[in-house]
Amino acid sequence: MTRTSLLSLAIAALLAPATLSAQGGGNMQPQTIGIAAGIQRAWNGVKQNVTESAANMPEEHYMHEAGPGARNFGELFGHIANAQFNNCAAASGKPNPNDGKDQEVLNKTKAEYVAALKASFDFCDPVYASLTDASAVELVKQGNNMAARGFILFNNVSHSNEMYGTSAAYLRSKGIVPHSTERQSMGRGAGRGVGGAPPPPGR
Repeated sequence: MTRTSLLSLAIAALLAPATLSAQGGGNMQPQTIGIAAGIQRAWNGVKQNVTESAANMPEEHYMHEAGPGARNFGELFGHIANAQFNNCAAASGKPNPNDGKDQEVLNKTKAEYVAALKASFDFCDPVYASLTDASAVELVKQGNNMAARGFILFNNVSHSNEMYGTSAAYLRSKGIVPHSTERQSMGRGAGRGVGGAPPPPGR
């Protein structure tokens, strides 16, 4: 089996839960979801969840910390922005516009963190939109390593989802129900994330 085939199988295995969820809910017709489409759906889902989470927390709670040494709420989104800039630059081969900057420490207000987050999504959106099943298995340079483009972009989604889960816990500690939970409880995509991708568990 070729290296490309092995990479395809590995990425497809990571995306299998999203594919099964998209096929199995309600009256939806069966779908065929390739590697690129699965990654793009997952990206759109986490983008909505993270953007809503950043918007929903009032300004006065942006410095809230879960405990000593933990990132405060705002720093979670600075961390997401840093990672998204880094990963999408690697996947695209384009210069990183955030190079030499740390959005966790540069920003001090809700508006600043939200702006940094949006800038990272704006940088990444065309990288995800241009992904194809063929380009997903192409090897690109990431640091000292070579990695499949699709793996980098899927790993980016996974990291942003992890940070979203943390932010959801912060919201709940202030009595705020995350919008992803509200969407499920109202029957709009119960059991599924945006675009068919499964929501992060326990949010």
